[in-house]
Amino acid sequence: MNIREKAAEKDLVLTVDMYGCPNRCRHCWLGHMPNRKMEDGADEWIVDCFRPYFKRISFYSWLREPDFCDDYRERWQRDIALSVQKVPERYELASFWRIVRDPEYVPFLKEVGVKAVQLTFFGLEETTDRFVGRTGAFRELLQATKLLAANGIAPRWQAFLYEENKEEIVELLKLSEELHLRERCRGFGAEFRFFVHTGSCDGENRKQYDIWIRKENIPEALIPFYSGYESLLTERECCERLRGDTMHWVHHNGKEIVLLISNTCDVFFNFTHMTREWKIGNLKTDDREELIRRVVEEDIPALNLAGKVTLGELAARYGNPESDRAFHLNDYKDYLLNRYLEDVCS
Repeated sequence: MNIREKAAEKDLVLTVDMYGCPNRCRHCWLGHMPNRKMEDGADEWIVDCFRPYFKRISFYSWLREPDFCDDYRERWQRDIALSVQKVPERYELASFWRIVRDPEYVPFLKEVGVKAVQLTFFGLEETTDRFVGRTGAFRELLQATKLLAANGIAPRWQAFLYEENKEEIVELLKLSEELHLRERCRGFGAEFRFFVHTGSCDGENRKQYDIWIRKENIPEALIPFYSGYESLLTERECCERLRGDTMHWVHHNGKEIVLLISNTCDVFFNFTHMTREWKIGNLKTDDREELIRRVVEEDIPALNLAGKVTLGELAARYGNPESDRAFHLNDYKDYLLNRYLEDVCS
């Protein structure tokens, strides 16, 4: 089977950093990138790069922040028009930056069928502002919460939990109760969700390893709200499980391939952070047929190297068997693999 035949069997999702992001969040697994508006026509040119190979393409003009452009209504319609035999989805994502600045934005979200919007907190005001990278972010999140609920869209609060903010997250939970968010959402037939987690230890969040929450230090009040708590392990337990494991940790795409495309046209899989060892190629400088081959055959440095080292070797080299930091096992495997890739590719 040739490359075109293999590609034709896959669904393709293109997510492109066309406009940037107003925030510089310390948890961002993608990593920080400079904001740069891509040139007019870049969207159609990018889709045309893949159109001869893939029969079904979903196009998204954002990678980090949805609707971070003034003509977001037209932009959404253009994303739909550029997609091929598929329609992009809204998910539960929106720009809280725009919610509090544009009175027409929340009505637009309702028009396109958004039922809930995720809002990300890191504690109370000072801590959230610091982790988002913008003064005023916490107050904007609260204002966005009220505006969404007033328009029949359920806010969904996610909180990132670290050692330094664990007590603040308890206070944040209390604040959600004081604001009667569950009752307000029930009033229009929806559900308010509050959940906590650490996120994956890659991208900017990798830099938070030193303040990573210890499992034993997770406040009892937060355990019912911890996403996947029943499968949460300590780093020590992860190391024990992986000791002597002869398997390789190699990511693969299924029926759907999701590509992350930077504002300079570098292309990555949606596996982990966007670093050079995970780079597939560049749409402007690489041969197009060769780049498509790498996409379809998953032929990139990171995946090739991942097949040459076992999980047991990764744990022995990079794991900390004395640590009680909290991880889900697959996230920990990613952390170990990225440590290894940084060493061998440096």
